[in-house]
Amino acid sequence: MAPQEIDVRETIKQAAKLLETETDISPAFRSMFKLLLMLVQFLADKHSLNSRNSSKPPSSDPNREKKKKAPGEKKPGGQKGHIGTTLSPIDDPDEVQEIEIDRSTLPKGQYTEAGYEARQVFDVFVSRRVIEYRAQILVDQDGNRFAASFPTDVTRPVQYGRNTKVNAVYMSQYQLLPYERIKDHFESQMGIPVSVGSLYNFNRSAYERLEGFEQWLIKELINSPLNHVDETGININGKRQWLHDVSNKNLTYLYPHALRGSGAMEAGGVIPHFQGILCHDHWKPYYSYSCTHSLCNAHHLRELERAKEQDNQQWAHSMQDLLIEIHAAVSQSTGKLSGDESEKFLVQYRKIIEEGEIECPAPIRPPGEKKRGRVKRSKARNLLERLKNYESDVLRFMDNEIVPFSNNQGLCAEIQIARKQANPLIFSMDFIIAA
Repeated sequence: MAPQEIDVRETIKQAAKLLETETDISPAFRSMFKLLLMLVQFLADKHSLNSRNSSKPPSSDPNREKKKKAPGEKKPGGQKGHIGTTLSPIDDPDEVQEIEIDRSTLPKGQYTEAGYEARQVFDVFVSRRVIEYRAQILVDQDGNRFAASFPTDVTRPVQYGRNTKVNAVYMSQYQLLPYERIKDHFESQMGIPVSVGSLYNFNRSAYERLEGFEQWLIKELINSPLNHVDETGININGKRQWLHDVSNKNLTYLYPHALRGSGAMEAGGVIPHFQGILCHDHWKPYYSYSCTHSLCNAHHLRELERAKEQDNQQWAHSMQDLLIEIHAAVSQSTGKLSGDESEKFLVQYRKIIEEGEIECPAPIRPPGEKKRGRVKRSKARNLLERLKNYESDVLRFMDNEIVPFSNNQGLCAEIQIARKQANPLIFSMDFIIAA
């Protein structure tokens, strides 16, 4: 029999039943066998986790198959409704080249000018541009010298210009190119020698210039009506750090910290002072702050999928369908449901929770066990209790037009930066250029 043909859950259930009926087994062997069954169940559940029923990325799915489009399903090229990026002519070209007709190729006769046909070519010229400033020096009748002042940013006999620094920072911090490749680009393409040390100094200077922007960004996010938050593990100099993200529709604040919880949130400076709606994935430290909360239902759908597949929870399947139905109804409305429609879905929601209480009851403390701490819950039970206890936060998207169904924006914002310095670094190229 092939391994994939074995029903692991049913096999474990039969083994556990057999273990209970056997009387000739020593207590030590019985205890060890139970432990092995638990281990097999744990490994089987872990092996069956994928991007549909957990937070694992699709790239980690075993034997992932790419969906193939049916032949002729879509025509090649841009689809209907797609906003194209075809070049359009501009009114003020940088250069105009007149092309005259070779009159020797024309039939004999009289010709008059009738205008022209224009075609434009968009091109890029990568080149070095050196500006030499010559400050005039005057000497009076007494031999006193007077010199004109150089621009305030011209402080050395030879130095790099602002555009060179901006491009270097852009390639390093936005395009994520290594220093050596940036160095090679400036030397080979433009004939500008730039050392790795200079590139590092450009980044450091940009970071220092952005201090004022960072404070402005924090203030704007504090005053935002809704923010998305999330955190993900990153590696800085071989050490595990956490990349924290606070964002709204227009602004994103990313900063690394050694901690994942409240200590990092306090250091970020936004969440402790925020009084709007905070959208997150139920990471408990967020609930230590007094703002209004909204939970990510994309996470709930995946967790419900796991409860349905691994724990065979029928209530989870019903809740999945209901959340998807509510989301569709909200999407087809003006952003929030009417009072009657909202009440109808709320009744259905609570009914499914009641069904879950019957199907997945709270565990009972074994007789004789000391009352110490909370009795361990299954993942399905923990999910059920969360959906019950945080009902308003789960369904807030149903009644508030600014609240989204999921926290996907927070997750996407983290992908924007793959590398971080050891200090918070906020980048806006427009700000750097204007500085």
